[in-house]
Formats: sequence, structure tokens, C-alpha cells
Amino acid sequence: MRLALIERPYSIQPTKERGRLMTRAAREERKSRVIEVLNKARAMELHAIGQYMNQHYGLDDMDFGELAAQMKLIAIDEMRHAEKFAERVKELGGEPVTLAASAVETGQEMEVIFAFDTELEDDGIAAYNEFRTECEDCGDSVSVKLFDDIINDEQAHFNYFDSVDAHIKKLGAAYLAQKAGTSSATGLNTQGFVARRSGGAPV
Repeated sequence: MRLALIERPYSIQPTKERGRLMTRAAREERKSRVIEVLNKARAMELHAIGQYMNQHYGLDDMDFGELAAQMKLIAIDEMRHAEKFAERVKELGGEPVTLAASAVETGQEMEVIFAFDTELEDDGIAAYNEFRTECEDCGDSVSVKLFDDIINDEQAHFNYFDSVDAHIKKLGAAYLAQKAGTSSATGLNTQGFVARRSGGAPV
């Protein structure tokens, strides 16, 4: 008795098609990794915005207007950073996070504020360099450039905070007396700290 052979279509896709699917899957996996670090960075920026604006209100209340104004301008920079990270996340098909990475530290004394912020910026720069490397490993040159630009801004913030902290520790009341009673007004110009200080204004 002869058995009839039943032909069935192959379920295995051609090699070229499988390769294309694998490439697409790898690309999506890399994109997901980039979105993850962009959102981590955005969460850090959201924390910085809240932290610096809280300090701005405190410094203004203590009548250190000039220091309060600079703090507000730095917060504006961080707002722009958060927006840029969100825009890049959306470009990649992700959803920007809305929660800050940490809770805001409130009620800080003058002697604490700028040392705290120096460390915050230092930690941020270290994290962003790691995130940049991740983007580079994933072949995302646009996100690499974004981190490069923002790291430069954060370095300017670090330099300012570190300089003010050093002045307070070295000169104490004499330095603070120069800042007391000054205006906290930043005007109608929407430029942040880095854009305004590109001309090299003194601390």
C-alpha cells in the first residue's frame, strides 16, 4: 500500500527575511535602551528643577537676591534640558516620564545650599557621561550630541556652584554681605544661566 505524501508549506522563512526581522528586533532593542537612559536623565532634570526653584525661593526670602536670581536661571536651563530629553524620547516612539528622580530637599541653610548643588551637578555629569556611552553603543548619534550639549551646560552649573561655595567657605559673612539686599529680578528675557553668562560675567 502506497502512502500519499502531503506537501505542506514551509513554516521557516527565507534566510534573508529572518535576517531582516532580527535586524529590526535588534534596532528596536537598542532604541528601547536609549529611551530608558533619556528618561532617567529627564527624571534627574525634573528633580533639579524642583530643587533649584525651592532654593531660589529660600534665597530670595533670605534677601540674597542676586544668588536667588542665578538659581532661577539655572532652573530655567534644567527646564530646557527636561524638554529636550522629552522631545527626543517622543521622536524615538517612547513616552517621557513625569516623575522626578528624587524628592526635593527643603529648608536648607545658606552654608548647605551650594555645596549640595555642587555635588548634585557632579553626580549628574557622571551619570550623563554613562548615558552618553550607552547611546553611543546603540549607534544613536543624535542622542549622543544631545548629551554632549547638556553635559557642557551642567559643567557650567557645577563651576558656578563650586565657586560660590568656595567664596562662602573662604570669605563667609563678607562675601554674603555683598549679595545681601540685591535684586532677584531676572527680567523678561527668557534666556537661562548658560546663555546669559556666555560673555563671561563674574561670579
